Amino acid sequence: MTHFPDVDSIPFEGPQSGNPLAFHHYNAEEVVEGKSMRDHFRFSVVYWHTFRGTGADPFGAPTLLRPWDDGSSSVDNACRRVEAAFEFMEKLGSPYFAFHDVDIAPEGDSLAATQKNLDVVADVVEREMLRTGIRLLWGTANLFSHPRYMHGAATSCNADAFACAAAQVKKCLEVTQRLGGENYVFWGGREGYQNLWNTDLKRELDNLGRFFHMAVDYAKQIGFTGQFLIEPKPKEPTKHQYDSDAAACINFLRAYDLTDHFKLNLETNHATLAGHTMMHELEYAALQGMLGSIDANRGDLLLGWDTDQFPTDIYQTTRIMLVLIKHGGLGSGGVNFDAKVRRESIDPVDLFHAHIGGMDTFARGLKIAAAMRADGRLQQMLDERYASWSSGLGSDIENGKHDFASLESLMLSQGDASPNTSGRQELFENLVNQFI
Repeated sequence: MTHFPDVDSIPFEGPQSGNPLAFHHYNAEEVVEGKSMRDHFRFSVVYWHTFRGTGADPFGAPTLLRPWDDGSSSVDNACRRVEAAFEFMEKLGSPYFAFHDVDIAPEGDSLAATQKNLDVVADVVEREMLRTGIRLLWGTANLFSHPRYMHGAATSCNADAFACAAAQVKKCLEVTQRLGGENYVFWGGREGYQNLWNTDLKRELDNLGRFFHMAVDYAKQIGFTGQFLIEPKPKEPTKHQYDSDAAACINFLRAYDLTDHFKLNLETNHATLAGHTMMHELEYAALQGMLGSIDANRGDLLLGWDTDQFPTDIYQTTRIMLVLIKHGGLGSGGVNFDAKVRRESIDPVDLFHAHIGGMDTFARGLKIAAAMRADGRLQQMLDERYASWSSGLGSDIENGKHDFASLESLMLSQGDASPNTSGRQELFENLVNQFI
């Protein structure tokens, strides 16, 4: 049975094509800077937004039309949903997918029943993976939706909630390993606090570190060799989240001796909510060897929440790809479409339009970034701006040949710093615009 009867496999037809169900820039086999587009991006479809999203929001009921889904929490419906998902991904040509445990299988009335449901649906997922060749980029446990996690999961004031979260992650790690997952993600949706009057901050952070060490230990026990990832996000739903941005996460990992086991999964919309750009978050993580994977989406600067829109901003994808190429790519990570169609885009075919647009936008960003690097002027201008550090005094400082006393002596002799040169911000921006 086909769930998308009106859609064939999405072809690459080039920029002159008027076919809305074709790629205009993403050509999986095209080689850019020595690597195919398929390998640059390792595109992944997310299960939660794409196949569990309903279009509901805080102000309205579900709107999306999904003929394969009867809306029930039955295991049969979950299995049918898996078949629709893999048909979609196969026709799209996505090499990867990602899931939360409760996305693919319904929770039961006990932990044992929930784990049984997950095993049954995982059988169907495994069968479809073998049939299509689509692989698992990463799995993760949803430790934020159920009421038991209202105070947090690993940071809860309720030790039973901590134990439930541990059991849930244990099972999800087992399923992720069984399905060949290349990474495992933690997103602390409620790991934080609303008010310090009722929060033991040190205990919560210590318990979060303890929880991650338990995960590392269990991964070793079962032979899971995938990369652990933490996904930073500030606010929403918790006012003060411990994983608020790349800097906070890296500081936490260092404080609890976890840097050998974790990297970051960065998201554009989360960077925006943190008051950063995605380019900043990527560069900050990459410089410290902590860049693991990315979620591809965008927010709306007129709205103050996580809108998770599909990426259609070519400037944004160009900035992202400049950083990724510079630092050698994402390794076992990928470009994961943690994005959802708008509430008004109700038809199944809109899922194709959304993903095609995102993949084409990233392909354009890749080609533009490669052209900028080949041209070399941007890097040359950057090198010129920091020329004082490439020789003479700057080089001596960076090589450890000075201290405060020697620098004071030099400046007393010289009298003052040499005049500054222009930062030429507008010229840099104009140069970038020549390539967009």
